[in-house]
Amino acid sequence: MSGQPDLGRADLMTMLAELTAKPAADVSDRIGSMELAWLVHLVEQRYERRLDITDDELAGIRTVDDALLVFRASLTASADG
Repeated sequence: MSGQPDLGRADLMTMLAELTAKPAADVSDRIGSMELAWLVHLVEQRYERRLDITDDELAGIRTVDDALLVFRASLTASADG
């Protein structure tokens, strides 16, 4: 995979909906450590690779948009290198 991964905000919201058993429209944009761990796990499964995310990057993830930026950067970096 080269360039921008096809991971989108709606994908992450759907993944969180699976965890919470709520409709995606009812899922909060704010994420905690359990939700973050779930998202990392599912994204790694989807793309069949380990995300290389630093502790500082993980600590900075507070919302779905934060996670999306970090995940896309990690997926792009691992595809390029």
